Amino acid sequence: MNPIHNQPDLTEAPMVTLTVNDQTLSAPEGASLLAVCLEHDIYIPHLCHIPGLDPPQASCRLCWVEIAGQPAPVTACTVKISAGLKVHTDTEAVRDLQRSGLRLLLSVHDIACKECPANRRCPLQDLARYLKFPLKAKPLECYLKTPDIDRSHPCIDYYQNRCVLCGRCIRACDGGGQGPQLAFAKRGFATVIRYFNLNPAADADCRECRACVSACPVAALRFRESGG
Repeated sequence: MNPIHNQPDLTEAPMVTLTVNDQTLSAPEGASLLAVCLEHDIYIPHLCHIPGLDPPQASCRLCWVEIAGQPAPVTACTVKISAGLKVHTDTEAVRDLQRSGLRLLLSVHDIACKECPANRRCPLQDLARYLKFPLKAKPLECYLKTPDIDRSHPCIDYYQNRCVLCGRCIRACDGGGQGPQLAFAKRGFATVIRYFNLNPAADADCRECRACVSACPVAALRFRESGG
């Protein structure tokens, strides 16, 4: 069973006030802090957020914020709005965590932007620019997987060294109503996305659906040419 569902209807929720970077905002109680900030043009770095889906994935570990009364930064996607919330999105501690998270992502990423279909519309490029962090920082050890391309799916190629493990493809896939047919596998630097319980008609079904490929922000999932 797919545990992902739309965000709860907050149309009847009371409106409360909060402050973000000393700016007063009004939002429905119980709404996602990340979503509210983005709606008010307050950018918080993120990769795994899909608007309207609940519960949050919280896998990219980039959307850190500081909240008054909390002993350490927390992920904005997991915070629900409550009255009087005081948030800062741009503290030194927050930026250090975000740059560390980006560094880890880049350590398992094949930085070959010119050959990538996502070039110039890539969230990793946007993050690096926003955080003032070079894509090819020195020293930065890189742990690439072999083979580079997993062709175990009937019609989708998985470029393992482009993948940022945001989980968006897993959340987007409903397996033709049977639940996700994608999942994280392995651990640590070896973590990848894997297929399981594929429908015998996966080629036709997946080409018609396209949800996982469309959800991928870095072109790690690409349809193979028919007959390829």
